[in-house]
Amino acid sequence: MGASMTMLKGTNVPVAAQAVRVELGWRTAPGTPDVDASALLLLGSGKVRSDADFVFYNQPGHASGAVSHEGKRVAGGATTDTLAVDLARVEPVVDRIVLAASSDGGTFGRVTGLYVRIMDTANGSELARFDSADATVETAFILGELYRRQGSWKFRAVGQGYGTGLEGLATDFGISVDEPQQPRTAPQPQTPPQPQQPNPATRVASMPPPQPAAAPMTPPAPPVPPAPPVTQPVRLTKVTLTKEAPSVSLAKQGGTSGSMRVNLNWEVRKQFKGWGSKLGRAVANHADLDLDLCALYELTDGRKGVVQALGNAFGALQQPPYIHLDGDDRTGAVASGENLTINLDQKARIRRILIFVTIYEGARSFADLHATVTLQPQHGAAIDFSLDECTVPSTVCALALISNNGGDFTVQREARYLVPQRGVSPQRTIDQAYGWGMNWTPGRK
Repeated sequence: MGASMTMLKGTNVPVAAQAVRVELGWRTAPGTPDVDASALLLLGSGKVRSDADFVFYNQPGHASGAVSHEGKRVAGGATTDTLAVDLARVEPVVDRIVLAASSDGGTFGRVTGLYVRIMDTANGSELARFDSADATVETAFILGELYRRQGSWKFRAVGQGYGTGLEGLATDFGISVDEPQQPRTAPQPQTPPQPQQPNPATRVASMPPPQPAAAPMTPPAPPVPPAPPVTQPVRLTKVTLTKEAPSVSLAKQGGTSGSMRVNLNWEVRKQFKGWGSKLGRAVANHADLDLDLCALYELTDGRKGVVQALGNAFGALQQPPYIHLDGDDRTGAVASGENLTINLDQKARIRRILIFVTIYEGARSFADLHATVTLQPQHGAAIDFSLDECTVPSTVCALALISNNGGDFTVQREARYLVPQRGVSPQRTIDQAYGWGMNWTPGRK
């Protein structure tokens, strides 16, 4: 199928690939709701086996490794949210994979340019594309599905909308959704029945009770197979931090263990504003823009340091500082951008973490950039927030401060642009602003 063609609703095409990337995309504009991609792995009955067969922002990986949520990317006025599907690893019992989208903060009638496309992971070629253009009041959509047919995989364009959001879509396929509920009165224990008194007329106290007859020997029953593990209902909520409500407790959102991924997505505004426009010239050539996601840390034993690409200080997840940077995306080619991962199982050893971003090269300010920060605990609700427009010549921005308060991590939205003094590095600038008290030496990538 040619890359320039788009499918009609209800049509299907073969998928001749071992692994594919499912890209959900739309145009970014003021007032556009946030959109999220998800996948449901279904049996032949059209239902999931359990809640673990639902892959989305709060449950980003399937246990089989066949489907994973890679995350969002913004560039050129468009946003994409991507799923990776390894068709060769899909369990034989799974008959089809539903590819869905949900909107947060509005209906799909306000989302323009919505599409889904299937790309061969091996070479990046487009295998299928479906554009959805008739949405109105829907808040969730099944855009398409990957399904088995005679030993091969196919993709079908579906275009079915739901007015009940991600919750309605998920429950349709057998997902149990964790919702805040009103407290219910605990059921009262049943009163045990009173022992029946024997009829005095028939009671014979002097006679011993009769012995039961010996039961015939029977072969032992076969062992009962273990029950599948009980999974908690999935949590569909997201927490958006704002100036008015800038902080959240991870414990209250269920994010107390496992890992937490921190992701920064950014896009270039078509027309930048702020201090750069006053100079009458562009402040950046964004073709080679290199933003670095970093973290200052302080452990409970007093040790301090930084996790960043500069100086190859990528950190470690299973040993101090229990923070790891997954790489340095210097070209923007990595679909999920740069990510920091924090080991929440070691939170008792961490006093505080400051997540920040610096401009390494390609720009002299954040003035014409729009960025969104997402913190995704392995268990619990996703946390996100957007940065306000930058109106100062800043090359370093404090994103979020994570503090240990009595064993609970609190995430505080900072969104604070800082302007380094002449001759002072961005790292030293943010250190001084937050009182980290470290000694800095020049470093290179």
